[in-house]
Amino acid sequence: MENYIYLDHAATTPMHPEVIDVMTEAMTSSYGNASSTHRIGRVSKGILEEARAVLAASINAASNEIVMTSGGTESDNMAIINTAVKYSSVGKHIITTNVEHAAVKEPLKQLERNGFEVTVLPVNKEGSITIQQVKEAIREDTILVTVIYGNNEIGTLMPITEIGEYLLTLDHKVVFHTDAVQAYGTEDIHVKDQHIDMLSVSSHKINGPKGLGFLYVSDELSIPGLILGGQQENKRRAGTENIPGIAGFKRAVEIRQANKPQLKKDYQKLKNRCIVLLEESDLKFEVNGSVENSLPHILSVHIKGVEADKLLIHLDLAGVAVSIGSACSAGNVEPSHVLQAIHSKAHPAIEETIRFSFGYGVTEADIEAAVQKLAKAVKFLA
Repeated sequence: MENYIYLDHAATTPMHPEVIDVMTEAMTSSYGNASSTHRIGRVSKGILEEARAVLAASINAASNEIVMTSGGTESDNMAIINTAVKYSSVGKHIITTNVEHAAVKEPLKQLERNGFEVTVLPVNKEGSITIQQVKEAIREDTILVTVIYGNNEIGTLMPITEIGEYLLTLDHKVVFHTDAVQAYGTEDIHVKDQHIDMLSVSSHKINGPKGLGFLYVSDELSIPGLILGGQQENKRRAGTENIPGIAGFKRAVEIRQANKPQLKKDYQKLKNRCIVLLEESDLKFEVNGSVENSLPHILSVHIKGVEADKLLIHLDLAGVAVSIGSACSAGNVEPSHVLQAIHSKAHPAIEETIRFSFGYGVTEADIEAAVQKLAKAVKFLA
């Protein structure tokens, strides 16, 4: 939309023009089924395997460790549910945190209904846990630890490397999964060095197409498929592959990997600039979580004394898109579990928080205009 300032990139991102071009070409010329043995099928198979290699390299994994999925939600479900099923004879104890995405929380609730025990670690005021909490929670029957890499609402980063290193020292195998959907586009991830067993990624968070993602599964594990049917993805995920989408996903990853260091600096600069402008506007506000130990593209702000839902509407009418939390919770009357975790259920921030998130195409001028319109809206609503 012309003159509309989009600051909700943590919800979804616009597709990069090069991604659209690649997908258009693939839809025109690479329409074969990747499971077919004729020439057109082999072309599609080539695109699939080339993409798999690019995705694997982006996290320092092997190609055979990448399972194509429909996105982060499916990847999380596959990792959590099927790990629990596979290792249920060993134990039924799982460790997680109280700030996980719904794609992790809901599968865990289902497992609890089926007899598993879930220990939920509380985060501190910045939204993080400590390695000591993990150590104290581990039991002989613990089979899985699932901890978000970087939080989707407040951006806080978790001690993923430290957790992976600790779990490696145990005398029994504990599978380590992380939802890296928000972190993948900006953080340097090395699954081998960090001792991550499974990792979830979604295409639409990095200017790729919606409906695509991948699950990294260490070749040391043998996790069964969640979606059953054909023999695709080495029998780990049935269903005809979306070749045009996968081609677009590959291009989005290539662009992001080539520009990641600069993008991280750019997003952090926008974040810092936004905070300075908020201070200069004399708004009464407080940043939720941590500014330093957080994803560079996410800024959660408690605008004191103004209801966030009303503020969102005013900003939308003024041509600025922000969020009041996770897009996956839109329409849900329940308050943010993440904000409750770092504050309290009765804290004003629960109802007075908006989230800025930056990405492709956002400029400092956009931030300046958005803060000006925010200050105007707050003055009107106060």
